[in-house]
Amino acid sequence: MRAFALFFGLMLAALASIAIFTYPAWLLLHPYFDFPFHRIGDRIGMLALAITFTLVARHVGMGDKRSVGYALPRPLFIREMLKALVLGVVGMMAIVGIMTALGLLDWSQASTATGGKLAKIVFNRLLSGLAVGLIEETMLRGVMFAAIERESGTKSAIILTSLVYAAVHFLDSYHEVDAHPTPHSGLDLLAGMLHRFSEPLVMADAYICLFAVGIVLAMIRARRGNIAACWGLHAGWVWVILITRELTKPVRDQPLSFLLSQFDGFIGWLVFGWTVLMGVFLVRFYAPQTSRA
Repeated sequence: MRAFALFFGLMLAALASIAIFTYPAWLLLHPYFDFPFHRIGDRIGMLALAITFTLVARHVGMGDKRSVGYALPRPLFIREMLKALVLGVVGMMAIVGIMTALGLLDWSQASTATGGKLAKIVFNRLLSGLAVGLIEETMLRGVMFAAIERESGTKSAIILTSLVYAAVHFLDSYHEVDAHPTPHSGLDLLAGMLHRFSEPLVMADAYICLFAVGIVLAMIRARRGNIAACWGLHAGWVWVILITRELTKPVRDQPLSFLLSQFDGFIGWLVFGWTVLMGVFLVRFYAPQTSRA
């Protein structure tokens, strides 16, 4: 488990860097730029994680394309990613349709959106989905998966990366420190980002759902030997979820409202059930690669 401990430690170190370096960075930047304090902290954490992941991946021999999940030739990689993107969009649109049919989504605010606004939302959220999918898949089911699989086997890699994948979604953006930063604001920012972990029962349904999503993606990664399909599926799911969140509101006063989580009003027991069903199909659909090169 040394590989997992190493990469998990890097994540903890990136979080610690937020508490340590955000206030000094704010002091340097504030006279020239009006960046919110929390945004500086977010960027410091991302930068620290990217740098340490890159350095450690090379140190442990995980800096090649095969290790990070990009072994396929570029045309094949792009084709597999785009095919998975379509599958992800269709699958997530189906669950949105089920939520709507059950009366769990209020679409009233979508009726006031203009065509131009809708087009902007769709395009911007596509870019967000592609970016989120690329970053998370490269780090978790690329580098981390390969390192754990080499040391502890495929099953350990699937489970451990899925545990981390689910957990990182509960890091919150915390704005209360923006008004009057102090030398303690870095610690306050970190505490605010982690506050959801102090209520494990509230986040349990969302965490279990995200863990199941991680298992599905990790199994596909293991079967295909690359992250092309994982990236496409992930991006398609995020794309639809972000659009739905922007155009709808969760309905909280229906008998079935418990199927939507308190975390974001979308993922929860309903999406968990759908993930299990779709996961069976997707794992069978993505047969093992005959060649991982």
